[in-house]
Amino acid sequence: MEDVLYTVKETSKLLKTSPNYVYELIKRGMLPALKLGSFKIRRTTILNFLEQNEGKDLTDLDNISSL
Repeated sequence: MEDVLYTVKETSKLLKTSPNYVYELIKRGMLPALKLGSFKIRRTTILNFLEQNEGKDLTDLDNISSL
């Protein structure tokens, strides 16, 4: 099984958000990451994150609500 690792910057481009937002997701434990020099996020982790949070408003991570 082949899995791809993305940097925080690459992940932010995939999610169309800022790197700081991705760091906040990692800090809060919402987006699991590996630390290999710098943070790396698995492709499958990103897909799982999107699936689990579909239909939610994640604009304010302190107040997540349904759309």
